[in-house]
Amino acid sequence: MSQTEPASPVRVMVVDDHPLWRDAVERDLTEAGLDVVAVAGNGREALARFPAARPQVVVLDLQIPEPDGVQVTAEVVRRDPSARVLVLSASGEHADVLAAVKAGATGYLVKSASREELLSAVRRVAQGEPVFTPGLAGLVLGEFQRRSDSERSRPGEPRLTERETEILKMVAKGLSYRQIAERLVLSHRTVQNHVQNTLGKLQMHNRVELTRYVLENGLDAE
Repeated sequence: MSQTEPASPVRVMVVDDHPLWRDAVERDLTEAGLDVVAVAGNGREALARFPAARPQVVVLDLQIPEPDGVQVTAEVVRRDPSARVLVLSASGEHADVLAAVKAGATGYLVKSASREELLSAVRRVAQGEPVFTPGLAGLVLGEFQRRSDSERSRPGEPRLTERETEILKMVAKGLSYRQIAERLVLSHRTVQNHVQNTLGKLQMHNRVELTRYVLENGLDAE
């Protein structure tokens, strides 16, 4: 493949039981050059169409029937760990956000998000970047911190440098490498190197796994 050949568009499945909303999301994604490979109106349809559609990102409402969005998220991640789930829900309730993240969702937006925010979130989630509506990431991180206080000094945990830990927290909050580099006055490549070193130490493979590590260990409390 030529180095100048454009990358293939992100393959997306849209799941929502409200036809007008589902059609609007599909239209916005298609007009932006993304490839909507399937749509579904409930959890059963989504799981039935998922294998053939092979989406990179599933844009998913939580309040869908048979089964609900949390169950669909868990099943999608179980079937294909490389697939990403971006929840797009009317609910910004803490319990819903937490349940979605625990099930394996990479991102969570409320439906008041703008078209531009949705398109950016889909593209970032496709790259494995956690994306949250502002304010929700802190809620989730705080909840996991409260649950993990007693486990934060477990013996045998890999030792990260202060800089690696600092960058790890920013990764978990959904900041891009470029945003992290600007905040810490580092080069983009330096940030990438720190993340790769952290992945190696923790024996992980991507940013999503790093985010779950932060959530489970309450590293944002420091």
